[in-house]
Amino acid sequence: MAGQSWIVYWNEYSSETFLYGSRIQYHKKDDVEYSNHLLPIGAVIKQWYSRTNYQMYRIEPALPMIDGESEYQITANITFPEGEECFLLLIFYDKYDVEAGRIVIRGRKTRFRCPLKTYYYKLQLVNGGVTHFHFHWIEIQELTDGTEESFEKTV
Repeated sequence: MAGQSWIVYWNEYSSETFLYGSRIQYHKKDDVEYSNHLLPIGAVIKQWYSRTNYQMYRIEPALPMIDGESEYQITANITFPEGEECFLLLIFYDKYDVEAGRIVIRGRKTRFRCPLKTYYYKLQLVNGGVTHFHFHWIEIQELTDGTEESFEKTV
């Protein structure tokens, strides 16, 4: 059973985007075309945060607040050519800004549970060998059915 759901888009604010040698076209809110043929594997292409310093950066958090007691499902709607890939990385922090865990998400849909001491987190889109893709959205959905299926483990 699904609970609350949040959609994360690629906003035009580009301070948290890998820009060097990149071509970015904003076709629509849910269609951003990104290409960079010199992008190194492992480079963070885009980042989103659940907590920001608005006075310093003038951006609002793009991610919902989540807790360690609930189960979540993340779904990525990103279109890239056959044989190329990118992946998502969730990094969780405690209230002292110490990393509390991380999850690497390969594939389109994954269920996960964050560490109990999570205070905030960030989501990174990481290059896994892709040179061109269309980013549509990422959905984070709270699951309320209580079933124990395969969850990604935080490291």
